[in-house]
Amino acid sequence: MNTLAVAEKPLMSWSQNRAQAAKAARHRYSCFEEFGEDPQIYGMTAGVDRSLSCEDEVVQQLVELQRKTAELLSRDGRVASDELFFAKQNAQVAKEAEQYYRAMYRGRPNTWNLRDMHMAQTLDRLMEHLEAEGERPRAVIWAHNSHLGDARATSMSGRGEWNVGQLLREWHEGETASIGFTTFHGTVTAASDWGARAEQKRVRPALEDSYEQLFHRLETPNFYMDLRSPSAKQIPSELLERAIGVLYLPETERWSHYFFARLRKQFDAVIHFDETRAVEPLERTSELETGELPETYPSTV
Repeated sequence: MNTLAVAEKPLMSWSQNRAQAAKAARHRYSCFEEFGEDPQIYGMTAGVDRSLSCEDEVVQQLVELQRKTAELLSRDGRVASDELFFAKQNAQVAKEAEQYYRAMYRGRPNTWNLRDMHMAQTLDRLMEHLEAEGERPRAVIWAHNSHLGDARATSMSGRGEWNVGQLLREWHEGETASIGFTTFHGTVTAASDWGARAEQKRVRPALEDSYEQLFHRLETPNFYMDLRSPSAKQIPSELLERAIGVLYLPETERWSHYFFARLRKQFDAVIHFDETRAVEPLERTSELETGELPETYPSTV
């Protein structure tokens, strides 16, 4: 093809490019169809035999979008920029989800680290995109204490784990504020096993030598504490801390839910509610009702 012919060939519009890109993406992602809708089936299969994985396809999709960035942004302004960002982010999610489910059955790398790195990088990419559009973005991240408290100040670091809070502090020193939440007792909606039904459970009073027990003894039911203030230096440097998430196992609470932490290094501030009440669904079920532990647990007298 000569130079003149290339110059006379009209450039495709964003909509034409998008249609072609979508067709290519559907072809590559069809690799996952034989595994059905359960990603764990894919993870188990690909973990045993990597030749059966879709790793090459998801990497190719992401690389193609990144390679065509300049071409796809050559016209159509902000709309094209936003849609390209969404397309690239979706391709990134597919690539990292493939890696995550494959890692679940191979043991390495640490799947916790994969998830939290993905979340932190997603936030960074979003902020960079908004800044490139001339905005001055600020973000509020709502997540569990175990994700947002600096992992270096907990026993997580001893297992070689990091989290979103640690990564953002490292990447954006002085530009973040991390607030933790604690409670002494109350109720919680949680399951007894992964994939099990949600139950309303009674949260046992916090253990001795824990931050939750310490805050309970202040006899102020609810409060906010700035951990960077001089008065916060009176708080012990290290105590037990409780974490309740999707699961709550009161019968093995010490080993299932407590870990050692250095609260003043873990968070910038803490909000304590001495008694909390479980989140309740709009439609209550018999399983939710029967799952609630009696007030006299564990004696059931």
